[in-house]
Amino acid sequence: MPRSVNSVASRARRKKILKQAKGYFGRRKNVYTVAKNAVEKGMLYSYRDRKNKKRSFRGLWIQRINAGVRQYGMSYSQFMGKLKANNIELNRKVLADLAMNNPEAFKAIADKIK
Repeated sequence: MPRSVNSVASRARRKKILKQAKGYFGRRKNVYTVAKNAVEKGMLYSYRDRKNKKRSFRGLWIQRINAGVRQYGMSYSQFMGKLKANNIELNRKVLADLAMNNPEAFKAIADKIK
């Protein structure tokens, strides 16, 4: 009995990897084994960095809030403590946006908790 190979599925699997490697430099874009390694590594980085993106944005928001609050003679930690004490439930993303794009609203919040 002759050997049966599913070349349609094999080719589709290879094409899928090469399509994901589109835009890579050199052999990474057109040699299957090299492309497979590059794509797998890229997938690991993308998974990891979806988590890191959240972390770095939180850090950015904290810096923006801190810069906005320093104008009113408070530190970031004092400001956040007073927010919690006054039951103002605004998250860091919203506070950072207010501090940057709407300083008068941010000043109103700072004055309310002083």
